[in-house]
Amino acid sequence: MVSEHAPQPAAQVLVASNRGPVSYALNEDGSLDAKRGGGGLVSGLSAVDDKMWVCAALGDGDREAVRRGIGEPGVRMLDIDADVHADAYNGIANSVLWFVHHLLYQTPVEPVFDAEFRRQWASFEAYNRAFAQALAEEAGEGAAVLVQDYHLVLVPGMLRELRPDLRIGHFSHTPWAPVDYFRMLPDDIAEQVLRGILGADRAAFLTRRWADAFIGCCTEILGGTGRTRIGVHGLGADADFLRRRAHEPDVDERMAALREQVGPGRKTIVRVDRTELSKNIVRGMLAYRALLDERPEWHGRVVHVAFAYPSRQDLAVYREYTAEVQRVADEINAKHGTADWTPVVLHVKDDFARSLAAYRLADVALVNPIRDGMNLVAKEVPVVSDHGCALVLSREAGAYEELADDAIAVNPYDVSATADALHEALTMADGERAERTERLAEAATALPPQQWFLDQLEALRKE
Repeated sequence: MVSEHAPQPAAQVLVASNRGPVSYALNEDGSLDAKRGGGGLVSGLSAVDDKMWVCAALGDGDREAVRRGIGEPGVRMLDIDADVHADAYNGIANSVLWFVHHLLYQTPVEPVFDAEFRRQWASFEAYNRAFAQALAEEAGEGAAVLVQDYHLVLVPGMLRELRPDLRIGHFSHTPWAPVDYFRMLPDDIAEQVLRGILGADRAAFLTRRWADAFIGCCTEILGGTGRTRIGVHGLGADADFLRRRAHEPDVDERMAALREQVGPGRKTIVRVDRTELSKNIVRGMLAYRALLDERPEWHGRVVHVAFAYPSRQDLAVYREYTAEVQRVADEINAKHGTADWTPVVLHVKDDFARSLAAYRLADVALVNPIRDGMNLVAKEVPVVSDHGCALVLSREAGAYEELADDAIAVNPYDVSATADALHEALTMADGERAERTERLAEAATALPPQQWFLDQLEALRKE
């Protein structure tokens, strides 16, 4: 149980996630700068007053802040050994669990579950145990604890042993693998992952499809889900924030710069993604290349505005993928570009204001992931579009469940069909595009972040 020297348990609502709402940068003079994070979870938690957020120190600045006792009220940052965190985060969470749930393995050569994997798995257990112990120390009697995502799948079971009085929920922001693919994991590890989540009173997912896949794994491997209830909460876009932020001066400045890059009278196909393997950026560019190859009438009349923000560059496979995105963009520009037309405008430096500017400008939004838990870009573009935007959407995105009726659906592996879908989107009549955008925006904002979080909290307390 909790150490007698632990802080007095007080918090009645606790959230645990790898990344917290604040991060710290260590300056050359030894001072620390704090930076507030964004995203659906940060927005959702603003609806709750008496809360504690437990997260990991992710860099030197975070670790130094913990050691100096610097922090924000309501945030407990864990200084987990850097090597343990690297094993858990990059070795297991991002290189095993993420790959399983997004079906990313090249199975003739990977995965290889050997002694090194077992060593890293021990770090993953230690990392999850640190969270469970911190939550046990911080939680008030009967408190509600919402554990977030694939990084912390073992926490609910560990926390249940420490504090059986708590109401524990786990939310998966990723897809869940079908049982045949999930069973690629070693048998004992697959069982440990499932039992970890089933330590929660309630396990929730972004779509019914992912929830059903989890139930299927539990049924096949464990014989069922036991006493754990399964829920579905499809995270929506924060319409008020997006519309307000999209019309601030820095966004207007970015719009002017993008218009100059695109050139007058041209249509735009916009994508905004991290260079994450599952986002399928390369096939999207190949589809655009096919459009230009097969339909020369678009030469000089359309620009692919692609924002591909580097992700997980400490992993070689991600560095290689980011380089391939750049290579294909350069190849298209070299083949089709002219003195006054650059077919692909590629930006790789993360800039939220520029992303919003692109959302407003887009005639077509291309969202074609191989597999995605939700994909908020698909929901955000219709919300802030100035003149209506046709959405080309992968049927493998979680958002497809809610947006399918008014999107143009694509098989993310079919480059030729995606090229045809881009042509259909570019030639859509203005009136139809505007009507579809209005309906897409309505569906996209049905469960905004604050309500998304409160619904989970209410459901957990009712269990």
